[in-house]
Amino acid sequence: MINPQIFREYDIRGVAGKDLTEGVVTLLGGHFAQRVLLESVTTSQAPPLVVIARDGRLSSPSLASALAQGLVGRGVDVVDIGLAPTPALYFAAHHFQAAAGVMLTGSHNPPDHNGLKMVLNGRPFFGADIQDLGERVRMGFASAANVTGQMRQESILETYVARVVRDFKPGRPIRVVMDCGNGATGVVANEILHRLANVCGEVLFAEVDGRFPNHHPDPTVPKNLLHLQKRMQETEAQLGIAFDGDGDRIGALDENGEILWGDRMMILFARDLLKEHPGATVIGDVKCSQLLFDAIAKAGGVPLMWKTGHSLVKDKMRQTGALLGGEMSGHLFFADRYYGYDDALYAAVRLIELLAAQDSPLGVRLADLPKVFATPELRIFCADDVKFQVMERISLSQKAQGADLSDVDGIRVRDGDGWWLLRVSNTQPALVVRIEAQSAEGLRLMAQRVAGILAQEGVAFPDL
Repeated sequence: MINPQIFREYDIRGVAGKDLTEGVVTLLGGHFAQRVLLESVTTSQAPPLVVIARDGRLSSPSLASALAQGLVGRGVDVVDIGLAPTPALYFAAHHFQAAAGVMLTGSHNPPDHNGLKMVLNGRPFFGADIQDLGERVRMGFASAANVTGQMRQESILETYVARVVRDFKPGRPIRVVMDCGNGATGVVANEILHRLANVCGEVLFAEVDGRFPNHHPDPTVPKNLLHLQKRMQETEAQLGIAFDGDGDRIGALDENGEILWGDRMMILFARDLLKEHPGATVIGDVKCSQLLFDAIAKAGGVPLMWKTGHSLVKDKMRQTGALLGGEMSGHLFFADRYYGYDDALYAAVRLIELLAAQDSPLGVRLADLPKVFATPELRIFCADDVKFQVMERISLSQKAQGADLSDVDGIRVRDGDGWWLLRVSNTQPALVVRIEAQSAEGLRLMAQRVAGILAQEGVAFPDL
């Protein structure tokens, strides 16, 4: 029996040893291999190649071995690049011209969780692809392989680091502190920082430890940035950078130790990019501030609001040719000078370059933005088996009332002097809420209205 809840929108996630046993992961690997074989574009007789990697969780080595067993058992060749951040897996798939890649990672979830992120033929494997894979696993759709694939181990980290720093443009001397949170970025962060000209600093918690003994590796939670803020003050650093557990999300602190949320980093990057690429499309997810979309337009770009989710944004970038994309959660995607996938280490290099290019600190460069009052991303518990029905009822009710809204992902309702967002989390048993207004009173009133809407569904809005 396989827990159907592990098959999420963007990836596969569950509790290691319970939902994701070695046997389950071997099955997943085997069925994914069959999908690779079906879609392989190779014209030679050689089997298609799948690259795999793992994060630093305690369960990852054994589950990675089980994954490899399932893949080669169904006739594909495997290159195991070992312990690495997720973007290094994406890079390896490109470097080896592989048919597919699978990352064994629990990302920012609790230490006893794990999961699989997949790419196939250069595109994210998500949504209907994952649901189809789950159905095949549950139904046992499989055929025996005519031949067993071959597996080899090969490190890609040196090549990956060289690519991440290759196009860095040195500027004025700056001091940076990075925080790996004992996640997988620790295997490369020191080397990346060392190779950047005119940049000095240090890396906190680079020792990879799946227990995450210092703090949880989620840079969107302010308490997880306290060590970074303290060390910045002690060393008078101009920039702080934090990574999540597998290195595809970035958090940042400005010269004052203030959090640069994902949409504010996007404003900095968009303004810089649009100087060289006027008219370029820039994508932000529905949780981003209206300030982002207004700033993109003012800088001469084409703003595009899109669904939340790293796979969804990457797919939309491919469709539209957007040069930059990003989410409030810290997934940043550069198709300008890079490959268009979410790489927090590359984003860190670009942020350092941007800071070093001018004398003014990052906080000053954002000082021209109008002041807004906003909640952080609020994740409110709502069980997986009812959350979609709750969302549907609220959406229909708001439309029936004639609300001014966008339903690109959940509902984003323009209300008074701001907006509020309600959407279903695709990764947790939760509804996601964000509210933004031009005044503190407007924020308070909007929060009251949203709380009342949720209360009718038996969902408790948190105290702000």
